[in-house]
Amino acid sequence: MKSGFVSIVGRPNVGKSTLINTIIGKKITIVSEKPQTTRTCIQGIYTCAEGQIIFVDTPGIHKPKHLLGEYMVKVSTRSIEDVDLVYFVTDVTKPFGSGDQFIIEQLKNAVVPVFLVVNKIDLATDEQIEEHIEKFTREMLFTRVIPISAYQNSNVDKLLEETFAFLPEGPLYYPEEDLTDQPISFIVSELIREKVLLLTRDEVPHSIAVEVEEFKNEQGRKSYIRAVIYTERDSQKGIIIGRNGQMLKNIGEMARKDIELMLGMPVYLDLWVKVKKNWRDNEANLRQLGFRL
Repeated sequence: MKSGFVSIVGRPNVGKSTLINTIIGKKITIVSEKPQTTRTCIQGIYTCAEGQIIFVDTPGIHKPKHLLGEYMVKVSTRSIEDVDLVYFVTDVTKPFGSGDQFIIEQLKNAVVPVFLVVNKIDLATDEQIEEHIEKFTREMLFTRVIPISAYQNSNVDKLLEETFAFLPEGPLYYPEEDLTDQPISFIVSELIREKVLLLTRDEVPHSIAVEVEEFKNEQGRKSYIRAVIYTERDSQKGIIIGRNGQMLKNIGEMARKDIELMLGMPVYLDLWVKVKKNWRDNEANLRQLGFRL
């Protein structure tokens, strides 16, 4: 058996979370077109006949504008340490930029293999893919360069094959049936936040946090979940609730369907919206909402 930890780093919105979900075969981390969707390190667990890979999905590395942003960047850069392999995921449709250069400077200090994983090849020609790869390989010598489409599950099997080739022999760190290290309540809160990201725009999506306050399972027949959506300003609270409560209703209906699919039972989802002034720049609030290094 082979086993090990693989950190997935890259700029925001390059498809890191989509790659995790594709490999695991289930939705364990939320996906959105909006940058900085992932805020914490989420571990996805892939187990097969060859062994077990624990994937560490990290926030996109970006220039932070508040304490939450600083936390996200620290989480991502620290994830390069104490793993067995690193995927540097890039988006073939986006040009090489200063964000990529910053990540490469961090990766040059890595003492483990680093794969350049070129994502979204379904959106580019062979010539564009080659040009994209050449810009990155000029800056750093990568252990492997593997073009993929996480969305279409193209060449992901090759990526896994190469990954196992570089992992050490070892035990299963988690039971075979485990898909993530995250508690159900966290995944529920993320599914709710995903719907806010989908249905709102401008600054609202980035200024919200979700906390599950109560989670009751009625003997496996039905679940009751009470969750709070926190915003930073009263105006944002009004947007989340919407006219006659319609926006909050839409968020709840969409989230409930995903939660029921995950739990395999009916769910009563009780959503509330509260204001927590400037929570992204308040260390005590960040700790309360689970953002701890």
